[in-house]
Amino acid sequence: MKPRRLSIAGVVALVAAFGGLSIPVSAEPASNAVADWNLIAINTLVAFPLPAGGAPPASQVHMAMTQGAVYDALNAITPKHHRPYLLIRRFSARASEEAAAATAAYRVLSSIVSGVPAAIAFPNRASLLQSLDTQYAASLAAIPNSPFKAQGIAAGNAAADAMIAARQNDGRFGPSQWVPNSAPGHWQPQLRPDGTQILDPTPWVGGVKPFLMQSSSQFRTAGPNALTSAAWAADFNEVKAIGSSSSALRTPEQTHIAIFWQSNPVATWNSVGRHLIDLYALDLTDSARLLAMENLSAADAAINTWNDKYHWDFWRPWTAINRAAEDGNPATEPDPTWTALITAPYPEQPSGHLGLDSSHLRVLGTFFGIDVVPGGFDATSVQFPGETRHYGSFSQAIAEITEARIWAGLHYRTADVQAVTLGRSVADYMADNYFQPVGAAAA
Repeated sequence: MKPRRLSIAGVVALVAAFGGLSIPVSAEPASNAVADWNLIAINTLVAFPLPAGGAPPASQVHMAMTQGAVYDALNAITPKHHRPYLLIRRFSARASEEAAAATAAYRVLSSIVSGVPAAIAFPNRASLLQSLDTQYAASLAAIPNSPFKAQGIAAGNAAADAMIAARQNDGRFGPSQWVPNSAPGHWQPQLRPDGTQILDPTPWVGGVKPFLMQSSSQFRTAGPNALTSAAWAADFNEVKAIGSSSSALRTPEQTHIAIFWQSNPVATWNSVGRHLIDLYALDLTDSARLLAMENLSAADAAINTWNDKYHWDFWRPWTAINRAAEDGNPATEPDPTWTALITAPYPEQPSGHLGLDSSHLRVLGTFFGIDVVPGGFDATSVQFPGETRHYGSFSQAIAEITEARIWAGLHYRTADVQAVTLGRSVADYMADNYFQPVGAAAA
């Protein structure tokens, strides 16, 4: 696909990547209220208990709500604006962008925290709301009182109101889509020692109303290989050899990488987005647009991926390898003692992690017109606090995560490859249909 150059920064980045120009990097990046509230949003949402929305696909849906509102608030102020996401109303071009960004993020995040159903245990709900109150008060206190501050607050409130209204009854915290089926090829939950099933904490994600797509299955993947096929045998035997908890084929480094990438892609790629905002010294409006494009696309990738998971209902390697005698394929051999390095509590096809990874990175690459990142970027993992892995390009990171999910015993290669295609397709659909420049910005 030909890269779309959606910003002046993207043109500069493309020339720099291939022509050797210096990148406009500030020695000390200026404070950026959009990036600051993006970090506050991440820190808030990852602190949710898993059933309350703390699992990555659910937190990605909530990040989309937050960043979509911030974008609309800033876009309603700037004179050179792009197509709004929800908010049609315009505000004074002299309104405080900082107040608008803080207000939109604060209002949506507070609504998300408050809106988790009371039946779901959420012991830190009050402390998260108090923390948001404190951080919002600090943000407003740093802005001198003036009519422009008040206008910025009004823009932020209008954007938040539009987002909150649009996401009422959108399917969040709805029923599970799983229909149990014990036949070969279907997912079977693992059991706890007491015999209870280990189930997806947020199985409702695939039923959530999309943000950008026309349906939650718009980019349905081709699905798993037929159990009697040579392609299935190849997938099966690859993960059987290298993905077991005691694999002799997997190297210590591959084991470490597999565990490293058992991380939250929402936090990882928003961090990289903030790094690129600093690297290219984006202003608040472009920062808001980038993070909205990134998180709205990734939310729809999560929705479509989770919809696919329960549509295909495909068995994980630890079930398939234990029960290979039932798949009708002479090229697969059962091993009732086989266990994976890492497990997950939902169906296999396609990879949820790579659906999120690929959508985030497709947007970043498209926005800046690059794959190779000047100076590279770092990814962090909750599995190894303080450790980072450095990458020179987005494609390098995707290639490593694709292998890591197989090394972990979590996925077959087909599920990883199809997830990457799904995530990129959602991001491309976003770029073709949303956030287009209008008025002076289109000139």
